[in-house]
Formats: sequence, structure tokens, C-alpha cells
Amino acid sequence: MAARALVAAVVLCVCAELKEARGSGGDAPHRRFEYKHSFKGPHLSRDGSIPFWVHTGSAIPSADQIRITPSLRSQKGSVWTKSPVSFEHWEAEVAFRVSGRGRTGADGLAIWFTAAQGLEGPVYGAADQWNGVGIFFDSFDNDGKKNNPAVIVVGNNGKLVYDHQNDGSTQALGTCLRDFRNKPYPVRAKVTYYKKTLTVLINNGFTPEKEDYEFCTKVDNMIIPPTGYFGISAATGGLADDHDVLSFLLFRLTEPGQELPPPEQEIPKEEQDKYQEEFQNFQLELDKKKEEFQKEHPDVQGQPLEDLYESVSDREFRQVFEGQNRIHMEIKQLNRQLAMILDEQRRYVSVITEEISKRGTQSGQAPSQELDTVISTQQEVLRNLDDLRNTVSASVKQLAVGQHENLGGLGSYETVQHFNDIKEHLHVVKRNIEHIIQKNTGPAEKPKCPELPPLPACLTMAHFVAVVVIQTLLFLGYFMYKSQQEAAAKKFF
Repeated sequence: MAARALVAAVVLCVCAELKEARGSGGDAPHRRFEYKHSFKGPHLSRDGSIPFWVHTGSAIPSADQIRITPSLRSQKGSVWTKSPVSFEHWEAEVAFRVSGRGRTGADGLAIWFTAAQGLEGPVYGAADQWNGVGIFFDSFDNDGKKNNPAVIVVGNNGKLVYDHQNDGSTQALGTCLRDFRNKPYPVRAKVTYYKKTLTVLINNGFTPEKEDYEFCTKVDNMIIPPTGYFGISAATGGLADDHDVLSFLLFRLTEPGQELPPPEQEIPKEEQDKYQEEFQNFQLELDKKKEEFQKEHPDVQGQPLEDLYESVSDREFRQVFEGQNRIHMEIKQLNRQLAMILDEQRRYVSVITEEISKRGTQSGQAPSQELDTVISTQQEVLRNLDDLRNTVSASVKQLAVGQHENLGGLGSYETVQHFNDIKEHLHVVKRNIEHIIQKNTGPAEKPKCPELPPLPACLTMAHFVAVVVIQTLLFLGYFMYKSQQEAAAKKFF
């Protein structure tokens, strides 16, 4: 009997624990999506504007994303909700990319909930002395403590000035170190404000799994304005990154047991009929185009049309592989050209060697020092060309291996590493070619023109004396003739 009583007590305890677990699991708040305070691609923007949002600065909306700042120096941009939000509890999910060429970037990206729109300012592209909360994704280490990239939560009552020099560490309510730059997939942040507690979860972007969140930080007893605006801003400085926001999804949270918020005001019946008619016309036109496509392409019968179009990731991988193939072909062509040059140099060396041996046999003398220098130079050129060809061949093999690995695993970091290795090999090839050209076209000695023999004198001494005597006689004869003419003229008068 005692054993049965013990078993019954254990069963009751287990049932009580299960009930408590179910009760705690049922405490999750009710979530309602708020489309008027959200954006997401595709068709995010058609005419350069964002529905229900306003953008300023260098922000550029497109169909799939909003580029808050391009990778240019000293840029600022932001997007803000047009209408204020007065939710007691809320949850925001943000998907973004921060990408740049350097190992470090600047300055960072921020998610805001403030009492007023901070359209432009010095704090990650938004206004300082805000009234609300900002979640900062700081990518530049201003204080030199090597604690960046980091996620920082900073609250403000409208009077504090942000501490840029210390990366806000003196004002941070919560922080965590997370590297959010140059990730293969979009980085996601989930910010939840529920029962005066602000929680930040981060998806590092290493996997395509959207719900793979990790805990970052939590701030208890967080007081924020009851009404405010959501915003996203970014800025660049001396360094620059692309700050792209793919989506911002806002959910209104309601505590269990409370009355759910009333639904939005219904659309009038006339507008409903109008939209329904437009949708039906669009659907008919789409079905018609599908039938025409199926007739023009009978080989794809039964295959889903969605599979016929490549996604953004497929297009990126295709462009990477096409670029690798072009580089592969260029290196192969360079390898062939080097082989031709190598064969030419070998023939040249062999011809020179044969000519030197023939001349030495005919004259019975050893080849001169200049010919030895020519032969040694040509042999060095041959060695350099051999090394160069081996380098190019290694590059071709490495590129082929890299393409095979990428086709199997579609790895992004491996692709970048292969491109860097190829770039280094190409630089080596370029330097070797320039070295060979300089050696082949070095400053050779200019051939000296043969000295001309001294020209014979055109006038001898005898000829000179004869000319002087003749000129003297002619002068005397002219003088005598002139005197006779003058004397005759005097007699006449």
C-alpha cells in the first residue's frame, strides 16, 4: 500500500509540472503583423518611394532592398515611418547586409524607436539627443579597444550627447560582440519590447535558416516613449561599406488574456469590388501568358514555372562561375603564348650556339666575351620563362580545383580565397614578364660609325699664287685702261 501511495504521489507531481509547463508555454503574447509600419521586397519600390515610409540622405530604394548608404566616404541616409506608432508592446525583425572590401568598415547601422523622426544627424546618419532607444551595429573601433564590430543598445531622454570617441560604451545599456560584415546570408536582428524589457536576438547570417537566432543582450526596466517612430539609419566615414536593408517587419504584441486590438477599418464595398476586378483581370492575363509560354516551350510541360527562373543567389553564383571561367581561359591563353615564346628563345639560343661554333672552327679562336654574355643572357631568359610557365600552370590547376569545389559546395569564402590566389599569381606573372622584357630590351651598346678618312686639301700653294698673280694683273690692266680713257677726255675738252 505504501508503494502504491508513493507512485500516486509521483504521478501527481509529474502532472502538476506538466500543467505548469503548458501554462508557461501559453504565456506567449499574441502577434499581429502591422503592414503600415513594415516593408519587404520584392516590389518594395517602383517610383523611388516606399509605401508608408520616408527616406532621406543617400538612401536609395529599389525593388528588393533599400541601400541606406553606398560604399562611398562620408555618406548618411535613413528611412522612417511616416505615421507614429503607439503600441505598448512590439517586436521588430530586421534583415540587412553590411558589405565592404576592407577588413574593417565604417561607421555602422542603427535601428531606432524615437519620439520624433531623426531624419539626419551625426549618430549613424540620424539626429543626436534623441528621445527613445537606438540599437547600434557599430563596425568601426573608435576607442581602439578592439571590441568591434559590436551591437550596442543606448537609451536617451533627449538630453544626452552620444559619446562617439568611446563607441558609446559609457552610455550603453547592453552590448554584445557580433561580426555582421560580409556574411554569406543576410544578418537578422529581432528586437522585442515586452513588459518594459528590451531583448535583442541576432542571426549571424552563416546559414539560410531565418529562425537561427542567438541571444545578444537584454535590458530590464526599459522606459521608452509611448508614441514614436521606427527608423533605420547608416553612415560611412573615412572607410565605407554598403548598408542594405532587405526587410523591416513590425508585429504588435498583446498579452495573453487581454482583448485583441480592433482590426483595421474595412475597405468600402466599391473599392473592394474594384480591387477584386483588377486582381481577376491580372490573373486571367497571367494564365494567358502561361499558356502561350507552354505552347512556345513544349519541352517544359509539367515543370513548375517557378523552377524556370533563377533566383538572386543562383544568378550570383552563375556570375561567379562565369568570371572564373573567363579567368581560366585567359590564363590558358597566356600559358600557350609563354610556351611559344619559350620555344622561340630555345631556337634562338641553338642558332647562336651553332653560329659561334662554326666561327670558332673557321678562325681557330675561342668565342669572344660578348658572345658568351649573349648566350648567358638567353639562357637566363629561358630559365625565367620556364619558371613563369610553371607558375601559370599552377594557377590553371588551382583555378580548376577551386571551380570543382565551388560546384560541389557553393562556398563563398573559398571562392574569395581562390580569387585572391589567382590575383597574386597574375601579379607574379606580370612582374616576371616585365623583368624579361627589360632584360631583352636592355640598353645595348650603340654601334659606332666608322671614322671617315681625312678629306684631301682642295687648294694647293701653286694654285693660290697663280690666282693672286692673275687677279693683280687684271687689276693693273683695268687701272691703265681707266687712266687712258680719262686722258682722252681731257684732250677733247
